Amino acid sequence: MILLKHELRSNFRSLLIWAGCVGFGCLGCLLLFEGIKDSIEPMAELYGKMGAFSVALGMDKLNVASMEGYFATEIALIFAVGGAMFAAMTGAVMLSKEEEGHTAEFLYTLPFDRVSVVFWKYGAMALLILLFQLICIVAIALGLAGAGESLDGKTLALYYGSQLLMQLEVGSVCFLLSALCRKKQIGAALGFSVFLYMADVMCRIVPDLEILKYATPFYFSNAADIFVNKAVESAPALIGLGVLLASPVLSAAIYQKRDISA
Repeated sequence: MILLKHELRSNFRSLLIWAGCVGFGCLGCLLLFEGIKDSIEPMAELYGKMGAFSVALGMDKLNVASMEGYFATEIALIFAVGGAMFAAMTGAVMLSKEEEGHTAEFLYTLPFDRVSVVFWKYGAMALLILLFQLICIVAIALGLAGAGESLDGKTLALYYGSQLLMQLEVGSVCFLLSALCRKKQIGAALGFSVFLYMADVMCRIVPDLEILKYATPFYFSNAADIFVNKAVESAPALIGLGVLLASPVLSAAIYQKRDISA
């Protein structure tokens, strides 16, 4: 518990910056909706017929001049990519920062074995991601209220749940990376999150790459699919859940056997 509190305190500033930026971006874009709705409406049909671009952003499925379509194609993009990048960065620094900062020697003088350290730090990462979600959800709720709009509660809850699973999966993979590396791999983690988003875009545009939908959590958490189908595709989501559950176990096994430099 002491280690959990320490990690929450040390990452609190980063949490506020990332959640503030992503949440404020979503809030601001929602408040703009009423002002640009009339401008978008004449072009909504055109947006839906822009070929690969429309498919990639889900504009072929939803009317962007409606709040549901606007949210699924615009707000969800900010929330998903920003959330994945925060999760990736948070996971990537959790274990490797001890060696890079030369604090490992002090840490292991405390009454914690390596497995305990891994799981407390993993718990801190998961809690930070959950807090990020809650802050952004509050900002989005304020934006919807300010715009005088609403969305179907069950569909919105399903979307938020899929986003939480997606962010935890990305964070878990990057947490595993931190167990393997002696230095913080923030750049690689951020690049990894962007790559996963691009993999989702590519598997929607190129039929031969459809198999990528099982590798990227952006696929099952795609807002346009969820708002249209009112469901999350089960197979990619179950794979994501499997990765989420396996990553801390593998991280503990690897970290326990590693030669940790002070």
